Amino acid sequence: MNEEQLRVRLSRELPKWSWDGQCIVRTYRTSGWSATLQVTNAIAYLAEASWHHPDLEISWGHVMVRLTTHDAGGVTDKDLDLAHRMESLVLQNPGGHHHPLVLES
Repeated sequence: MNEEQLRVRLSRELPKWSWDGQCIVRTYRTSGWSATLQVTNAIAYLAEASWHHPDLEISWGHVMVRLTTHDAGGVTDKDLDLAHRMESLVLQNPGGHHHPLVLES
């Protein structure tokens, strides 16, 4: 997909994700080291199950995810699909109370 199509889809479907010229990027701010590890493990599980491998930057208070399909030379539907699944799992909050892991959704 071209850059304009990607930007439109991100703004409609994944507004917390951005395009950096090569990848789609999202940073999840976490409540601390334990939460960072839990978010990272959730993302890793989804990535392995999808046969897709994002670049992750892991720190005390955040997890940055960068998605691109290397074989295709850019962002594809595969990346957007995985980003949707990450949003659903990482931000899951069935009780509707303060989110225990992620500080901003």
